[in-house]
Amino acid sequence: MTTRKRPEDLRSHRWFGPNDLRSFGHRSRLRQMGYDAEDWTGRPVIGIINTWSDINPCHVHLRSRAEDVKRGVLQAGGFPLELPAMSLSESFVKPTTMLYRNMLAMEVEELLRSHPLDGAVLLGGCDKTTPGLLMGAISMDIPAIFVPAGPMLRGNWHGNVLGSGSDSWKYWDEKRAGRITDEQWAEIEGGIARSYGTCMVMGTAATMMAVAEALGFTLPSASSIPAPDANHPRMATQSGRRAVEMVWEDLTPSKILSAETVDNAIKVHLAMGGSTNCIIHLVAIARRAGIKLDMNRFDELSREIPVIANVRPSGAFLMEDFYYAGGIKALMSQLRSVLDLDRPTVTGKTVGQNIEGAEVYKADVIQSLNNPVSRDGATAVLKGNLAPRGCVIKPSAAEKRLHKHRGKVIAFEDYNHMAREIDREDLDVTADHVLVLKNAGPQGGPGMPEWGMLPIPKKLLKQGVRDMIRISDGRMSGTSYGACILHVAPESFVGGPLAFVQTGDEIEIDVPARKIHLHISDEEMARRKAAWKAPSPKYPRGYGAMFSEHIGQADDGCDFDFLSQAGKVSEPEIH
Repeated sequence: MTTRKRPEDLRSHRWFGPNDLRSFGHRSRLRQMGYDAEDWTGRPVIGIINTWSDINPCHVHLRSRAEDVKRGVLQAGGFPLELPAMSLSESFVKPTTMLYRNMLAMEVEELLRSHPLDGAVLLGGCDKTTPGLLMGAISMDIPAIFVPAGPMLRGNWHGNVLGSGSDSWKYWDEKRAGRITDEQWAEIEGGIARSYGTCMVMGTAATMMAVAEALGFTLPSASSIPAPDANHPRMATQSGRRAVEMVWEDLTPSKILSAETVDNAIKVHLAMGGSTNCIIHLVAIARRAGIKLDMNRFDELSREIPVIANVRPSGAFLMEDFYYAGGIKALMSQLRSVLDLDRPTVTGKTVGQNIEGAEVYKADVIQSLNNPVSRDGATAVLKGNLAPRGCVIKPSAAEKRLHKHRGKVIAFEDYNHMAREIDREDLDVTADHVLVLKNAGPQGGPGMPEWGMLPIPKKLLKQGVRDMIRISDGRMSGTSYGACILHVAPESFVGGPLAFVQTGDEIEIDVPARKIHLHISDEEMARRKAAWKAPSPKYPRGYGAMFSEHIGQADDGCDFDFLSQAGKVSEPEIH
Protein backbone atom coordinates (compact mmCIF):
# COMPACT_ATOMS: atom_id res chain seq x y z
CA MET A 1 0.00 0.00 0.00
CA THR A 2 1.31 3.46 -0.94
CA THR A 3 2.38 5.62 1.98
CA ARG A 4 0.33 8.81 2.17
CA LYS A 5 2.02 12.14 2.50
CA ARG A 6 2.04 14.04 5.76
CA PRO A 7 1.23 17.78 5.86
CA GLU A 8 4.90 18.61 6.37
CA ASP A 9 5.71 16.65 3.19
CA LEU A 10 3.61 18.95 1.05
CA ARG A 11 5.50 20.96 -1.53
CA SER A 12 3.64 24.11 -0.41
CA HIS A 13 4.99 23.61 3.12
CA ARG A 14 8.31 24.98 1.86
CA TRP A 15 6.56 28.30 1.22
CA PHE A 16 4.21 28.47 4.20
CA GLY A 17 5.55 26.19 6.92
CA PRO A 18 8.94 27.49 8.15
CA ASN A 19 9.13 29.99 10.98
CA ASP A 20 11.24 32.51 9.10
CA LEU A 21 10.96 35.92 7.48
CA ARG A 22 10.41 34.61 3.95
CA SER A 23 7.47 32.41 4.97
CA PHE A 24 6.13 35.30 7.04
CA GLY A 25 6.03 37.26 3.78
CA HIS A 26 4.20 34.47 1.96
CA ARG A 27 1.61 34.05 4.69
CA SER A 28 1.05 37.77 5.16
CA ARG A 29 0.36 38.19 1.43
CA LEU A 30 -2.26 35.46 1.59
CA ARG A 31 -3.84 37.28 4.53
CA GLN A 32 -3.73 40.44 2.41
CA MET A 33 -6.15 38.72 0.02
CA GLY A 34 -8.54 37.79 2.81
CA TYR A 35 -7.33 34.25 3.52
CA ASP A 36 -6.58 32.96 7.01
CA ALA A 37 -4.26 30.28 8.37
CA GLU A 38 -7.16 27.81 8.36
CA ASP A 39 -7.21 28.06 4.56
CA TRP A 40 -3.70 26.76 3.97
CA THR A 41 -2.37 25.10 7.13
CA GLY A 42 -1.93 21.37 6.52
CA ARG A 43 -3.97 21.52 3.32
CA PRO A 44 -2.80 20.65 -0.21
CA VAL A 45 -2.69 23.73 -2.40
CA ILE A 46 -4.35 22.91 -5.72
CA GLY A 47 -3.61 25.14 -8.69
CA ILE A 48 -6.53 25.43 -11.12
CA ILE A 49 -4.90 26.19 -14.47
CA ASN A 50 -7.69 27.86 -16.43
CA THR A 51 -7.55 28.54 -20.17
CA TRP A 52 -10.81 30.49 -20.17
CA SER A 53 -11.09 33.69 -22.18
CA ASP A 54 -13.74 36.01 -23.58
CA ILE A 55 -12.72 35.12 -27.13
CA ASN A 56 -12.64 31.35 -26.84
CA PRO A 57 -16.12 29.91 -27.49
CA CYS A 58 -14.88 26.41 -26.63
CA HIS A 59 -13.90 27.59 -23.13
CA VAL A 60 -16.37 30.34 -22.32
CA HIS A 61 -17.93 28.15 -19.59
CA LEU A 62 -14.59 27.40 -17.90
CA ARG A 63 -14.89 30.53 -15.77
CA SER A 64 -17.79 28.91 -13.93
CA ARG A 65 -16.23 25.43 -14.11
CA ALA A 66 -13.30 26.76 -12.12
CA GLU A 67 -15.76 27.56 -9.33
CA ASP A 68 -17.11 24.00 -9.54
CA VAL A 69 -13.56 22.68 -9.20
CA LYS A 70 -12.90 24.96 -6.22
CA ARG A 71 -15.99 23.58 -4.51
CA GLY A 72 -14.64 20.06 -4.89
CA VAL A 73 -11.17 21.02 -3.65
CA LEU A 74 -12.67 22.65 -0.56
CA GLN A 75 -14.93 19.66 0.08
CA ALA A 76 -11.86 17.41 0.12
CA GLY A 77 -9.91 19.66 2.47
CA GLY A 78 -7.68 21.39 -0.07
CA PHE A 79 -6.88 25.04 -0.76
CA PRO A 80 -7.81 26.02 -4.37
CA LEU A 81 -6.04 28.82 -6.22
CA GLU A 82 -6.95 29.70 -9.81
CA LEU A 83 -4.15 30.66 -12.22
CA PRO A 84 -4.94 31.85 -15.76
CA ALA A 85 -3.04 30.50 -18.77
CA MET A 86 -3.09 31.16 -22.53
CA SER A 87 -6.46 30.34 -24.00
CA LEU A 88 -5.48 29.50 -27.63
CA SER A 89 -8.85 29.99 -29.25
CA GLU A 90 -8.76 27.82 -32.37
CA SER A 91 -11.20 30.02 -34.27
CA PHE A 92 -9.49 33.35 -33.71
CA VAL A 93 -5.74 32.96 -33.08
CA LYS A 94 -3.70 33.62 -36.24
CA PRO A 95 -1.72 32.42 -38.06
CA THR A 96 -2.43 29.23 -36.09
CA THR A 97 -2.73 28.08 -32.49
CA MET A 98 -0.08 25.48 -33.29
CA LEU A 99 2.43 28.31 -33.20
CA TYR A 100 1.65 28.71 -29.49
CA ARG A 101 1.06 25.15 -28.22
CA ASN A 102 4.62 24.93 -26.93
CA MET A 103 4.33 28.39 -25.39
CA LEU A 104 1.31 27.19 -23.41
CA ALA A 105 3.21 24.07 -22.37
CA MET A 106 6.10 26.22 -21.14
CA GLU A 107 3.70 28.52 -19.29
CA VAL A 108 1.96 25.63 -17.54
CA GLU A 109 5.22 23.99 -16.50
CA GLU A 110 6.57 27.24 -15.08
CA LEU A 111 3.29 28.18 -13.38
CA LEU A 112 3.34 24.85 -11.57
CA ARG A 113 7.04 25.05 -10.72
CA SER A 114 7.25 28.64 -9.57
CA HIS A 115 4.16 28.70 -7.33
CA PRO A 116 3.47 26.93 -4.00
CA LEU A 117 1.31 24.22 -5.58
CA ASP A 118 0.98 20.60 -4.51
CA GLY A 119 -1.29 19.51 -7.34
CA ALA A 120 -3.13 20.84 -10.36
CA VAL A 121 -6.47 20.71 -12.13
CA LEU A 122 -6.06 21.50 -15.81
CA LEU A 123 -9.03 23.14 -17.57
CA GLY A 124 -8.97 22.99 -21.36
CA GLY A 125 -10.18 21.22 -24.46
CA CYS A 126 -9.88 23.51 -27.50
CA ASP A 127 -7.47 21.80 -29.89
CA LYS A 128 -3.99 22.80 -28.68
CA THR A 129 -4.87 23.41 -25.04
CA THR A 130 -5.19 19.72 -24.18
CA PRO A 131 -1.69 18.75 -25.39
CA GLY A 132 -0.21 22.02 -24.14
CA LEU A 133 -1.62 21.52 -20.64
CA LEU A 134 -0.58 17.87 -20.50
CA MET A 135 2.93 18.51 -21.83
CA GLY A 136 3.56 21.16 -19.19
CA ALA A 137 2.12 19.08 -16.36
CA ILE A 138 4.08 15.98 -17.42
CA SER A 139 7.34 17.92 -17.50
CA MET A 140 6.68 19.38 -14.04
CA ASP A 141 5.42 16.03 -12.68
CA ILE A 142 3.25 17.01 -9.74
CA PRO A 143 -0.20 15.36 -9.33
CA ALA A 144 -2.47 16.67 -12.09
CA ILE A 145 -5.96 15.86 -13.36
CA PHE A 146 -7.52 17.15 -16.58
CA VAL A 147 -11.04 18.61 -16.84
CA PRO A 148 -12.12 18.52 -20.53
CA ALA A 149 -14.20 21.44 -21.79
CA GLY A 150 -16.57 19.04 -23.56
CA PRO A 151 -18.28 19.27 -26.97
CA MET A 152 -21.01 21.73 -27.85
CA LEU A 153 -24.57 20.67 -28.70
CA ARG A 154 -25.39 19.47 -32.21
CA GLY A 155 -26.19 22.14 -34.79
CA ASN A 156 -29.36 22.48 -36.82
CA TRP A 157 -30.46 23.91 -40.15
CA HIS A 158 -33.86 23.27 -41.79
CA GLY A 159 -34.24 20.09 -39.78
CA ASN A 160 -30.77 18.85 -40.75
CA VAL A 161 -28.24 18.05 -38.04
CA LEU A 162 -25.08 20.13 -38.47
CA GLY A 163 -21.58 19.35 -37.24
CA SER A 164 -19.23 22.30 -36.77
CA GLY A 165 -16.26 22.15 -39.07
CA SER A 166 -17.25 19.13 -41.14
CA ASP A 167 -20.49 20.68 -42.39
CA SER A 168 -18.82 24.07 -42.76
CA TRP A 169 -16.53 22.61 -45.42
CA LYS A 170 -19.37 20.61 -46.99
CA TYR A 171 -21.81 23.49 -47.36
CA TRP A 172 -19.10 25.99 -48.34
CA ASP A 173 -18.32 23.77 -51.32
CA GLU A 174 -22.03 23.72 -52.15
CA LYS A 175 -22.12 27.51 -51.96
CA ARG A 176 -19.04 27.80 -54.20
CA ALA A 177 -20.75 25.44 -56.62
CA GLY A 178 -23.77 27.78 -56.67
CA ARG A 179 -26.17 25.38 -54.94
CA ILE A 180 -26.69 27.38 -51.74
CA THR A 181 -27.80 31.01 -51.59
CA ASP A 182 -26.30 33.76 -49.43
CA GLU A 183 -29.48 33.72 -47.33
CA GLN A 184 -29.21 29.98 -46.73
CA TRP A 185 -25.52 30.34 -45.91
CA ALA A 186 -26.38 32.96 -43.28
CA GLU A 187 -28.95 30.56 -41.77
CA ILE A 188 -26.30 27.83 -41.54
CA GLU A 189 -23.94 30.32 -39.89
CA GLY A 190 -26.55 30.95 -37.20
CA GLY A 191 -27.35 27.29 -36.58
CA ILE A 192 -24.09 25.40 -36.76
CA ALA A 193 -22.75 26.29 -33.29
CA ARG A 194 -25.57 26.43 -30.73
CA SER A 195 -23.77 26.37 -27.38
CA TYR A 196 -20.42 26.79 -25.72
CA GLY A 197 -18.02 23.87 -25.98
CA THR A 198 -15.64 22.39 -28.53
CA CYS A 199 -16.51 21.15 -32.01
CA MET A 200 -19.03 18.32 -31.71
CA VAL A 201 -17.52 16.20 -34.48
CA MET A 202 -14.50 13.93 -34.03
CA GLY A 203 -12.14 16.84 -34.63
CA THR A 204 -8.88 17.52 -32.86
CA ALA A 205 -10.61 18.79 -29.71
CA ALA A 206 -12.77 15.68 -29.23
CA THR A 207 -9.86 13.44 -30.21
CA MET A 208 -7.39 14.95 -27.76
CA MET A 209 -9.91 15.02 -24.90
CA ALA A 210 -10.52 11.30 -25.51
CA VAL A 211 -6.77 10.69 -25.68
CA ALA A 212 -6.33 12.49 -22.35
CA GLU A 213 -8.85 10.08 -20.83
CA ALA A 214 -7.25 7.05 -22.49
CA LEU A 215 -3.90 8.16 -21.04
CA GLY A 216 -5.51 8.10 -17.60
CA PHE A 217 -5.64 11.85 -16.92
CA THR A 218 -9.42 12.30 -16.48
CA LEU A 219 -12.25 10.80 -14.51
CA PRO A 220 -14.11 8.02 -16.36
CA SER A 221 -16.37 9.35 -19.17
CA ALA A 222 -15.24 12.94 -18.56
CA SER A 223 -13.96 13.49 -22.09
CA SER A 224 -17.24 13.13 -23.95
CA ILE A 225 -19.75 14.91 -21.66
CA PRO A 226 -21.41 17.74 -23.63
CA ALA A 227 -20.32 21.07 -22.21
CA PRO A 228 -23.87 22.27 -21.32
CA ASP A 229 -24.91 18.95 -19.72
CA ALA A 230 -25.39 19.07 -15.92
CA ASN A 231 -23.03 16.12 -15.66
CA HIS A 232 -20.24 18.46 -16.72
CA PRO A 233 -20.10 20.74 -13.64
CA ARG A 234 -20.56 17.67 -11.44
CA MET A 235 -17.53 16.11 -13.12
CA ALA A 236 -15.54 19.30 -12.51
CA THR A 237 -16.38 19.21 -8.81
CA GLN A 238 -15.47 15.53 -8.60
CA SER A 239 -12.17 16.30 -10.29
CA GLY A 240 -11.42 18.95 -7.66
CA ARG A 241 -12.05 16.43 -4.90
CA ARG A 242 -9.91 13.83 -6.60
CA ALA A 243 -7.02 16.28 -7.10
CA VAL A 244 -6.65 16.63 -3.32
CA GLU A 245 -6.53 12.87 -2.83
CA MET A 246 -3.96 12.54 -5.61
CA VAL A 247 -1.65 14.87 -3.70
CA TRP A 248 -1.85 12.78 -0.52
CA GLU A 249 -1.22 9.67 -2.65
CA ASP A 250 1.61 11.39 -4.58
CA LEU A 251 0.04 10.14 -7.82
CA THR A 252 2.10 12.00 -10.42
CA PRO A 253 2.06 11.80 -14.25
CA SER A 254 5.28 9.77 -14.26
CA LYS A 255 3.48 7.05 -12.29
CA ILE A 256 0.65 6.94 -14.83
CA LEU A 257 2.41 7.17 -18.17
CA SER A 258 4.16 4.25 -19.87
CA ALA A 259 4.64 2.89 -23.38
CA GLU A 260 1.62 0.64 -22.78
CA THR A 261 -0.47 3.63 -21.72
CA VAL A 262 0.48 5.47 -24.90
CA ASP A 263 -0.47 2.42 -26.98
CA ASN A 264 -3.88 2.44 -25.28
CA ALA A 265 -4.31 6.08 -26.27
CA ILE A 266 -3.32 5.41 -29.88
CA LYS A 267 -5.82 2.54 -30.09
CA VAL A 268 -8.62 4.72 -28.73
CA HIS A 269 -7.69 7.47 -31.19
CA LEU A 270 -7.80 5.02 -34.08
CA ALA A 271 -11.08 3.42 -33.00
CA MET A 272 -12.66 6.87 -32.81
CA GLY A 273 -11.46 7.84 -36.28
CA GLY A 274 -9.58 10.63 -34.58
CA SER A 275 -7.88 13.69 -36.00
CA THR A 276 -4.54 13.34 -37.77
CA ASN A 277 -3.32 16.15 -35.49
CA CYS A 278 -3.30 13.63 -32.66
CA ILE A 279 -0.15 12.09 -34.12
CA ILE A 280 1.87 15.26 -33.65
CA HIS A 281 0.49 15.96 -30.18
CA LEU A 282 0.80 12.43 -28.80
CA VAL A 283 4.38 12.09 -30.05
CA ALA A 284 5.21 15.30 -28.16
CA ILE A 285 3.33 14.19 -25.02
CA ALA A 286 5.04 10.79 -24.95
CA ARG A 287 8.51 12.20 -25.44
CA ARG A 288 7.98 14.62 -22.55
CA ALA A 289 7.61 11.50 -20.39
CA GLY A 290 10.72 9.90 -21.86
CA ILE A 291 8.68 7.42 -23.93
CA LYS A 292 9.99 6.79 -27.44
CA LEU A 293 7.21 7.25 -29.97
CA ASP A 294 7.10 8.04 -33.65
CA MET A 295 4.33 8.05 -36.20
CA ASN A 296 5.23 4.57 -37.44
CA ARG A 297 3.58 3.21 -34.29
CA PHE A 298 0.29 4.83 -35.36
CA ASP A 299 0.56 3.08 -38.72
CA GLU A 300 1.33 -0.30 -37.14
CA LEU A 301 -1.66 -0.12 -34.81
CA SER A 302 -3.94 1.28 -37.52
CA ARG A 303 -3.55 -2.00 -39.40
CA GLU A 304 -5.05 -3.74 -36.34
CA ILE A 305 -7.65 -1.28 -35.01
CA PRO A 306 -10.64 -0.36 -37.22
CA VAL A 307 -12.84 2.71 -36.78
CA ILE A 308 -15.80 1.80 -34.55
CA ALA A 309 -17.11 5.27 -33.57
CA ASN A 310 -19.73 6.27 -36.13
CA VAL A 311 -19.00 9.98 -35.69
CA ARG A 312 -18.32 12.63 -38.33
CA PRO A 313 -16.16 13.12 -40.34
CA SER A 314 -15.55 9.34 -40.61
CA GLY A 315 -19.15 8.46 -39.66
CA ALA A 316 -22.67 9.85 -39.42
CA PHE A 317 -23.28 11.01 -35.83
CA LEU A 318 -21.99 13.72 -33.49
CA MET A 319 -20.34 13.76 -30.06
CA GLU A 320 -23.63 14.39 -28.25
CA ASP A 321 -24.95 11.16 -29.75
CA PHE A 322 -21.68 9.43 -28.86
CA TYR A 323 -21.96 10.41 -25.20
CA TYR A 324 -25.54 9.23 -24.84
CA ALA A 325 -24.61 6.00 -26.63
CA GLY A 326 -22.25 5.24 -23.75
CA GLY A 327 -19.36 7.58 -24.39
CA ILE A 328 -15.69 6.84 -24.16
CA LYS A 329 -16.17 4.19 -21.45
CA ALA A 330 -18.41 2.21 -23.79
CA LEU A 331 -15.98 2.58 -26.68
CA MET A 332 -13.07 1.44 -24.50
CA SER A 333 -15.16 -1.52 -23.33
CA GLN A 334 -15.50 -2.53 -26.99
CA LEU A 335 -11.69 -2.39 -27.19
CA ARG A 336 -11.21 -4.37 -23.98
CA SER A 337 -9.52 -7.27 -25.80
CA VAL A 338 -6.80 -5.01 -27.28
CA LEU A 339 -6.18 -2.60 -24.38
CA ASP A 340 -3.76 -2.98 -21.49
CA LEU A 341 -6.34 -2.92 -18.71
CA ASP A 342 -3.80 -2.83 -15.88
CA ARG A 343 -2.58 0.71 -16.59
CA PRO A 344 -3.03 3.14 -13.65
CA THR A 345 -5.12 6.31 -13.93
CA VAL A 346 -5.82 9.47 -11.93
CA THR A 347 -8.71 7.70 -10.20
CA GLY A 348 -6.25 5.47 -8.37
CA LYS A 349 -7.82 2.55 -10.23
CA THR A 350 -6.77 0.78 -13.41
CA VAL A 351 -8.19 1.26 -16.89
CA GLY A 352 -10.02 -2.05 -16.53
CA GLN A 353 -11.59 -1.02 -13.23
CA ASN A 354 -12.66 2.33 -14.68
CA ILE A 355 -14.56 0.77 -17.59
CA GLU A 356 -16.04 -2.13 -15.63
CA GLY A 357 -19.74 -2.51 -16.40
CA ALA A 358 -19.73 0.00 -19.28
CA GLU A 359 -22.43 -0.63 -21.87
CA VAL A 360 -23.15 0.49 -25.42
CA TYR A 361 -26.68 1.92 -25.55
CA LYS A 362 -26.78 2.68 -29.29
CA ALA A 363 -24.97 0.08 -31.37
CA ASP A 364 -25.25 2.18 -34.53
CA VAL A 365 -23.19 4.95 -32.89
CA ILE A 366 -20.56 2.85 -31.11
CA GLN A 367 -19.99 -0.28 -33.14
CA SER A 368 -17.77 -3.28 -32.44
CA LEU A 369 -14.43 -4.63 -33.61
CA ASN A 370 -16.36 -7.32 -35.49
CA ASN A 371 -18.71 -4.82 -37.12
CA PRO A 372 -16.67 -1.63 -37.59
CA VAL A 373 -17.61 1.61 -39.31
CA SER A 374 -14.49 1.31 -41.45
CA ARG A 375 -11.71 -1.23 -41.79
CA ASP A 376 -9.58 1.22 -43.74
CA GLY A 377 -8.13 2.68 -40.55
CA ALA A 378 -7.93 6.18 -39.20
CA THR A 379 -4.25 6.65 -39.97
CA ALA A 380 -1.80 5.59 -42.66
CA VAL A 381 1.81 6.74 -42.79
CA LEU A 382 3.19 6.90 -46.31
CA LYS A 383 6.89 7.07 -47.18
CA GLY A 384 8.88 7.58 -50.34
CA ASN A 385 11.16 9.99 -52.13
CA LEU A 386 8.68 12.83 -51.55
CA ALA A 387 8.43 12.18 -47.80
CA PRO A 388 11.56 10.38 -46.55
CA ARG A 389 10.47 10.81 -42.92
CA GLY A 390 6.83 10.15 -43.66
CA CYS A 391 3.49 11.81 -44.25
CA VAL A 392 -0.04 11.04 -43.10
CA ILE A 393 -3.45 10.33 -44.62
CA LYS A 394 -6.77 9.45 -42.97
CA PRO A 395 -8.06 6.61 -45.21
CA SER A 396 -11.44 6.37 -43.48
CA ALA A 397 -12.24 9.97 -44.46
CA ALA A 398 -11.11 9.74 -48.10
CA GLU A 399 -12.91 8.38 -51.15
CA LYS A 400 -11.75 4.80 -51.65
CA ARG A 401 -11.00 5.31 -55.35
CA LEU A 402 -8.16 7.64 -54.29
CA HIS A 403 -6.37 5.14 -52.07
CA LYS A 404 -4.40 4.19 -55.19
CA HIS A 405 -3.80 7.04 -57.60
CA ARG A 406 -1.29 8.54 -60.01
CA GLY A 407 -1.78 12.00 -61.38
CA LYS A 408 -0.17 15.14 -62.71
CA VAL A 409 0.74 17.86 -60.24
CA ILE A 410 -0.47 21.42 -59.89
CA ALA A 411 2.00 22.96 -57.44
CA PHE A 412 1.41 26.04 -55.32
CA GLU A 413 4.40 27.78 -53.74
CA ASP A 414 2.45 28.98 -50.71
CA TYR A 415 -1.08 29.54 -49.41
CA ASN A 416 -1.53 32.92 -51.10
CA HIS A 417 -0.47 31.47 -54.45
CA MET A 418 -3.04 28.70 -54.02
CA ALA A 419 -5.79 31.16 -52.99
CA ARG A 420 -5.16 33.28 -56.12
CA GLU A 421 -5.31 30.34 -58.51
CA ILE A 422 -7.75 27.77 -57.14
CA ASP A 423 -11.00 29.34 -58.36
CA ARG A 424 -9.83 30.51 -61.76
CA GLU A 425 -12.19 29.26 -64.43
CA ASP A 426 -9.23 28.78 -66.79
CA LEU A 427 -7.24 26.65 -64.31
CA ASP A 428 -6.05 23.60 -66.25
CA VAL A 429 -7.22 21.00 -63.72
CA THR A 430 -9.11 17.71 -63.72
CA ALA A 431 -10.29 15.45 -60.93
CA ASP A 432 -7.22 13.27 -61.55
CA HIS A 433 -4.75 16.05 -60.83
CA VAL A 434 -2.77 16.15 -57.57
CA LEU A 435 -2.77 19.51 -55.81
CA VAL A 436 0.46 20.27 -53.94
CA LEU A 437 0.87 23.08 -51.40
CA LYS A 438 4.38 24.01 -50.26
CA ASN A 439 5.58 26.13 -47.33
CA ALA A 440 2.80 25.20 -44.93
CA GLY A 441 4.98 23.37 -42.40
CA PRO A 442 6.27 24.20 -38.92
CA GLN A 443 8.66 26.88 -40.18
CA GLY A 444 7.07 27.59 -43.55
CA GLY A 445 3.55 28.38 -42.37
CA PRO A 446 4.76 29.51 -39.90
CA GLY A 447 3.45 27.16 -37.22
CA MET A 448 2.08 24.46 -39.55
CA PRO A 449 -1.41 25.94 -40.11
CA GLU A 450 -4.47 23.89 -41.03
CA TRP A 451 -4.13 24.52 -44.75
CA GLY A 452 -3.87 20.86 -45.75
CA MET A 453 -7.50 20.51 -46.83
CA LEU A 454 -6.91 22.47 -50.01
CA PRO A 455 -10.21 23.58 -51.55
CA ILE A 456 -11.48 21.69 -54.58
CA PRO A 457 -11.14 24.03 -57.60
CA LYS A 458 -14.45 25.75 -58.30
CA LYS A 459 -14.67 24.45 -61.86
CA LEU A 460 -14.49 20.88 -60.51
CA LEU A 461 -17.08 21.55 -57.81
CA LYS A 462 -19.51 22.59 -60.53
CA GLN A 463 -18.84 19.24 -62.20
CA GLY A 464 -19.76 17.40 -58.97
CA VAL A 465 -16.22 16.57 -57.84
CA ARG A 466 -15.96 16.46 -54.03
CA ASP A 467 -12.59 14.79 -53.40
CA MET A 468 -9.15 14.65 -54.98
CA ILE A 469 -5.57 14.07 -53.86
CA ARG A 470 -4.11 17.05 -52.02
CA ILE A 471 -0.59 17.03 -50.56
CA SER A 472 1.10 19.49 -48.19
CA ASP A 473 3.53 19.83 -45.32
CA GLY A 474 0.77 21.48 -43.30
CA ARG A 475 -2.00 20.07 -41.12
CA MET A 476 -5.75 19.94 -41.58
CA SER A 477 -8.54 20.46 -39.10
CA GLY A 478 -9.67 17.24 -37.45
CA THR A 479 -13.15 18.20 -38.59
CA SER A 480 -12.00 17.97 -42.22
CA TYR A 481 -12.25 15.03 -44.58
CA GLY A 482 -10.97 13.99 -47.97
CA ALA A 483 -7.88 12.49 -49.59
CA CYS A 484 -5.52 14.95 -47.96
CA ILE A 485 -1.91 13.88 -47.45
CA LEU A 486 -0.41 15.90 -44.62
CA HIS A 487 2.64 16.45 -42.41
CA VAL A 488 5.14 15.79 -45.23
CA ALA A 489 8.51 15.59 -43.50
CA PRO A 490 10.90 17.20 -43.81
CA GLU A 491 8.97 20.31 -44.83
CA SER A 492 9.63 22.29 -47.99
CA PHE A 493 10.79 25.43 -46.14
CA VAL A 494 13.91 23.63 -44.87
CA GLY A 495 14.67 21.95 -48.19
CA GLY A 496 12.59 18.81 -47.98
CA PRO A 497 11.79 17.13 -51.33
CA LEU A 498 8.36 18.77 -51.43
CA ALA A 499 10.19 22.03 -52.20
CA PHE A 500 11.32 20.63 -55.55
CA VAL A 501 7.92 19.51 -56.89
CA GLN A 502 6.86 21.30 -60.06
CA THR A 503 3.59 21.62 -61.95
CA GLY A 504 3.47 18.87 -64.56
CA ASP A 505 5.30 16.29 -62.44
CA GLU A 506 3.51 13.05 -61.60
CA ILE A 507 2.95 11.74 -58.07
CA GLU A 508 1.78 8.22 -57.25
CA ILE A 509 -0.09 7.28 -54.07
CA ASP A 510 -0.58 3.73 -52.79
CA VAL A 511 -2.22 3.74 -49.37
CA PRO A 512 -2.39 -0.07 -48.93
CA ALA A 513 1.35 -0.28 -49.72
CA ARG A 514 2.04 2.89 -47.66
CA LYS A 515 3.94 4.49 -50.53
CA ILE A 516 4.18 7.94 -52.04
CA HIS A 517 6.46 8.61 -54.99
CA LEU A 518 7.40 11.63 -57.07
CA HIS A 519 8.11 10.32 -60.57
CA ILE A 520 11.33 12.12 -61.41
CA SER A 521 14.81 10.63 -61.56
CA ASP A 522 17.30 10.87 -58.73
CA GLU A 523 19.47 12.98 -61.01
CA GLU A 524 16.65 15.44 -61.67
CA MET A 525 15.86 15.59 -57.93
CA ALA A 526 19.52 16.39 -57.22
CA ARG A 527 19.57 19.07 -59.92
CA ARG A 528 16.48 20.78 -58.48
CA LYS A 529 17.88 20.57 -54.97
CA ALA A 530 21.15 22.21 -56.05
CA ALA A 531 19.20 25.06 -57.68
CA TRP A 532 16.95 25.62 -54.64
CA LYS A 533 17.50 28.70 -52.48
CA ALA A 534 16.52 28.67 -48.82
CA PRO A 535 13.83 31.26 -48.01
CA SER A 536 14.48 34.02 -45.50
CA PRO A 537 13.42 33.41 -41.87
CA LYS A 538 9.81 34.33 -41.15
CA TYR A 539 10.58 36.21 -37.92
CA PRO A 540 13.40 38.68 -37.22
CA ARG A 541 12.84 38.71 -33.45
CA GLY A 542 10.68 37.69 -30.49
CA TYR A 543 8.88 34.44 -29.79
CA GLY A 544 8.57 33.71 -33.51
CA ALA A 545 12.35 33.79 -33.92
CA MET A 546 12.77 31.40 -30.99
CA PHE A 547 10.06 29.17 -32.46
CA SER A 548 11.78 29.05 -35.86
CA GLU A 549 15.17 28.25 -34.38
CA HIS A 550 14.04 25.45 -32.08
CA ILE A 551 10.89 23.88 -33.56
CA GLY A 552 10.98 20.20 -34.53
CA GLN A 553 9.46 18.68 -37.65
CA ALA A 554 6.03 17.04 -37.73
CA ASP A 555 7.41 13.54 -37.19
CA ASP A 556 9.15 14.81 -34.04
CA GLY A 557 5.92 16.17 -32.58
CA CYS A 558 6.76 19.82 -33.36
CA ASP A 559 8.14 20.32 -29.86
CA PHE A 560 11.05 22.62 -29.11
CA ASP A 561 14.38 20.83 -29.06
CA PHE A 562 15.12 22.12 -25.56
CA LEU A 563 11.78 20.83 -24.20
CA SER A 564 11.33 17.52 -25.97
CA GLN A 565 13.20 15.30 -23.58
CA ALA A 566 12.39 14.02 -20.12
CA GLY A 567 14.33 15.26 -17.12
CA LYS A 568 13.48 17.06 -13.91
CA VAL A 569 14.34 20.71 -13.37
CA SER A 570 15.31 21.36 -9.77
CA GLU A 571 12.78 22.94 -7.42
CA PRO A 572 13.06 26.71 -6.97
CA GLU A 573 15.01 27.99 -4.01
CA ILE A 574 12.85 29.66 -1.35
CA HIS A 575 14.80 32.73 -0.31
